Order: sequence, then C-alpha cells, then structure tokens
Amino acid sequence: MILTIYHQQHRLGCHINMQLLLLILLEMRTIYGDVSSHYWESPYSQPYFDNSSRREVTAIVGQAALLQCRVRNLGDRAVSWIRKRDLHILTVGILTYTNDQRFQSLHTEGSDEWTLRISSPQPRDSGTYECQVSTEPKISQGFRLNVVVSRAKILGNPELFIKSGSDINLTCLAMQSPIPPSFIYWYKGKRLMNYSQRGGINVITERTTRTSKLLISKATSNDSGNYTCSPSSSDSASVVVHVINGEHPAAMQHGNNSASSQTQSLSKTLQQLSRNTVAAFFSVSALYHLLQALVQIFATTNCYVVIVGVALSLQWPRLTQNARRRIVAR
Repeated sequence: MILTIYHQQHRLGCHINMQLLLLILLEMRTIYGDVSSHYWESPYSQPYFDNSSRREVTAIVGQAALLQCRVRNLGDRAVSWIRKRDLHILTVGILTYTNDQRFQSLHTEGSDEWTLRISSPQPRDSGTYECQVSTEPKISQGFRLNVVVSRAKILGNPELFIKSGSDINLTCLAMQSPIPPSFIYWYKGKRLMNYSQRGGINVITERTTRTSKLLISKATSNDSGNYTCSPSSSDSASVVVHVINGEHPAAMQHGNNSASSQTQSLSKTLQQLSRNTVAAFFSVSALYHLLQALVQIFATTNCYVVIVGVALSLQWPRLTQNARRRIVAR
C-alpha cells in the first residue's frame, strides 16, 4: 500500500516538472522570437556614435588632417562624410564622391572607426564636416576643422648688433603649432648649428613650450650672418646678426640707436625749417600791412598817388633785402 502511494506521488511530480519545462520552453521561444523579428527596433542595437572622438581638430597648412568618427553597432548601415557649408557628399563608405582627390575615407574591416583624411589642407578647408549614418531617420555628428598657418618667430628685432666678445642669445617660438614640434633646427646660412663642432655653442629646445634657444658665447666677427630657426611643423624665421668691434658703442642697443639718432636729427631739422617758414611768412605779412596802412593815410591827401609811387620805387628793394636777411639770420 505504501509503495503504491509512493509510485503515484512520483508520477505526479514528474508530470508537474514536465509542465514547468514546457512552460519555460514556450516562454523562451516567445522572447527570442520577439528579439529576432524586431532586432533593429531595439534601442540598444541601433547605431550610435562613440563620443570619445575629438570633435575639434586643428591642422597645419600642407600637413594631412584627420577627422575620426567612431560608430558602434553599425550593422549594414553606411557611413558618409559631408561638408556642411555646401552639403557636398565627400565619401560614402570607403568610396570618394568628389573630384577633389585630397579627400579620402579610411576604414579598417571590423573596426568602428571611419576617418576622413584631407591631404594638403588649406585655410579654405576650415569649417564643419559631418559624419552621417544611413539610419531612418539619419543620424550625424559634426566635426570642426581649423587649418592654420604655423610660423616660427625669433624674439627681438630682425637685425641685431652684438659687441665682439659678448654672447649671442636667440629665442625661437613655434607659434600656432597644434602639436609640439618633433625638432627645432638652427642654421647659420646653410650650416646646421645644433651639432656644430665650434665650442661655446649651445641649443636648448623645450618641445612642450615650443621654444628653442641658441646661445653663442664670446661672439667674434666670424659669427656674423643670417640665423634661421626651422621647426618641424612651422615655417622658418630668420634674423641677421652683426658682431662689431667696441669702437662703435652707439650701435650696441639692438641696432636701433643709430636709426633713432638719425630720426631725431631729421625731426629737429624739420622743426627748425618749420619755424623759419613761419617767421618768413609773418615778416612778409607785416610789410604788407605796413604798406596798406600808408596807402590809407595818404589816401586822405591829394598827392597820395605820387608819394606812394615814390616810396615804393625808393624803399621796396631795401625792404625786401632786409626781410631776406632776417629770414637767413633766423
């Protein structure tokens, strides 16, 4: 009896377990069926942009610019690059859709990166570019490109006068360079100074601050010449250095004192000439007013015409000669 009850309970338990298993299988089929039929409608499976990419890029004229767009869950969608100012399609996938062959789409199979490469960019290429994905509706991400002209600059005047025996100290800045230059070379004429065998020459370059200093101790006349600073990522800059002897102390202050003294001398000459001109004007003006007063006085008499005529004929040469002497004396 007990054994019969045990067998009945065992069959009932197995029946219940089978029903639970069938219910679980049906539920799993329903769930996976929904995922399979609406895969692209799920918000977690739609393409989206990886915002870790740099959205603003600065490039140097002539050096390739790269705009990197990262798209997750792309699936069978296509990625296009569009120039926003004129809505011109530049690339679709890895194909170029413009006659300007400087534009190229770079992509490695299996990666999420779609890079727009612009060879030899110019300032006119500055602007916004959109990375667009062919979803419905389309999604896009904008990238700002700034193309700049990077120029080196040597601090101070373009022409320097150094006293013989003094030190030459030149400082160069690689201005507007988006990345630190990999090197900054100094030249004297066409000769590289960074590795010069001449003693007393030292080049100190700091890549992080984009600066380089050329130090030449105890300069001689042989150190005179054209010095050029040439960074790897910038246009070069030059300065002319004159090493002169001590008998010309007026030209020591960066080559500007001589020019300043000449300018001051010219200014004084012009001021003196201006005063002389004004004095001459007032002398002639006074003579004219004197004659006008005499005419008015003699106009009240009957003989004013004769008197004025005689006075003018006799006194005019002497008066004009005195006026000239006064102008010269001043």
